[in-house]
Amino acid sequence: MVAIKSPTAQYIIVTLNYWAFTLTDGALRMLVVLFFHGLGFSPLEIAGLFLLYEFFGVVTNLLGGWLASAIGLTITMQLGLTLQIIALCMLLVDNSMLTVTYVMVAQALSGIAKDLNKMSAKTSIKSLIPNDEKNRLYRWVAMLTGSKNALKGIGFFLGGWLLASIGFQGAVGTMAALLLIVLLFSLALLDRSTGIAKKPSKLTQLLSKSAAINRLSAARFFLFGSRDIWFVVALPVFLQAELGWSYMQVGSLLAAWVIGYGVVQTLAPKVTAASGKTAFEWAAAICLLPAAIAAGLHLGWNTEMLIIAGLLIFGALFAINSSVHSYLIVSYAREDGASVDVGFYYMANAAGRLVSTLLSGLIYQYYGLAACLVSASILLVAAAVISWKLPR
Repeated sequence: MVAIKSPTAQYIIVTLNYWAFTLTDGALRMLVVLFFHGLGFSPLEIAGLFLLYEFFGVVTNLLGGWLASAIGLTITMQLGLTLQIIALCMLLVDNSMLTVTYVMVAQALSGIAKDLNKMSAKTSIKSLIPNDEKNRLYRWVAMLTGSKNALKGIGFFLGGWLLASIGFQGAVGTMAALLLIVLLFSLALLDRSTGIAKKPSKLTQLLSKSAAINRLSAARFFLFGSRDIWFVVALPVFLQAELGWSYMQVGSLLAAWVIGYGVVQTLAPKVTAASGKTAFEWAAAICLLPAAIAAGLHLGWNTEMLIIAGLLIFGALFAINSSVHSYLIVSYAREDGASVDVGFYYMANAAGRLVSTLLSGLIYQYYGLAACLVSASILLVAAAVISWKLPR
């Protein structure tokens, strides 16, 4: 088989590639949280399993964008698939060998893989659409981002189901085999010249000099930190440990949330026009919601109903925020070597996730879920303030 040159065909292939990767990434995250909590790991120890995952996401986005501008987005995407397969295979060992350090190393490879894949997929869209077609760019970015998150939600459900049905090793083995098939098709069909810059950036030019991108990146740091500080570790552990939910119940709820979140993202272009003003308005709209959920917990309201209702409202508002951000970074990025700007932006995203993943375990272990929710509101206020001066 030979590469298909049509931009639409390339977009479809990139999207399918991204979907498959995201499905396994979501499943693996749920597997790790639930399986290791079942082994007796504390919330802080579980958060620690993801530290290298998020840390190497920071490094990968910074260097990966530069690397993609030199060798092409297709190659970096395929490298991400390969590293994810290796990471999954590392977890096919006996449970006695799954120490914190060992799993952290496997998660580090998975973190590199995820951000190479994400940066490559999202940046490639800019090279497939002419500069004057902004509305089409917004729709394509929203579709890719939203569908990805819907698949991530299905991955959460898949992770809980696989853990309950075939166990941890069986689950990761199945996912590794799936990704190997996807990699082979990617090698055969994708255009390897996509995203290669005419004038590749020097390593000394990695830090963005665009005020708009710097500000958007800072807002992204706090925006996604506000989600992960209560969603990554604190919430699933709270549901399992405090409310007595099963693996399947936890996985199903988080899966449904992320699927709905993804669906709303795909609808964002129909709900609002994307601009710096829009980014500020939607960040401001969500600021106090996590703190309101925390207040309801303090007042003794029905915990399960409060959590579910709060998740639904938070997810809808956050999805619009995320979709607007995803469009803005692709729009703001330079035409030649866009991957460097996009990589810088997602470096800030990974940094926010890194800090908040650690805080999610730490704050929950010592102060509980309500404290994580209040912290989320503080981070959202910061995101809104920073977004105020984005280009309008």
